[in-house]
Amino acid sequence: MPHSPEDKKRAITRLRRIRGQAEALERQIADGSSCGDVLQQLSAMRGAVNGLMSDVLEGHLLESFGHADCPPDCRDPEHEKLHASVAEAVALVRSYLK
Repeated sequence: MPHSPEDKKRAITRLRRIRGQAEALERQIADGSSCGDVLQQLSAMRGAVNGLMSDVLEGHLLESFGHADCPPDCRDPEHEKLHASVAEAVALVRSYLK
C-alpha cells in the first residue's frame, strides 16, 4: 500500500488513467469498434494495472522488511543489500507481467 504522499499521488494518477481507459473501452464496445481497437485498449489497461501492481508490490516488500523509510540511495550496506534484493524481485515480477 502506498504510504508516502508521492507514492499515493502516483497510485491515484495511475488509477485515474485506468478509469479513463475503462471508460474508453466501454465507449468502444458500445460503438461497435473493431476487435483490434478493443484489444489494443485492453492491452493498455493491462499495462497500467501491472505497473500499479508492481509499484504496490515494491512498497509492500520494503514495508514488510521494515525499511520502507530508507531512501533507495541510502549508503548503509544492510539497506543497500535490501534495496537491491527488492529491486531484483520486483524486476523479476515485472518481467512476468509483460
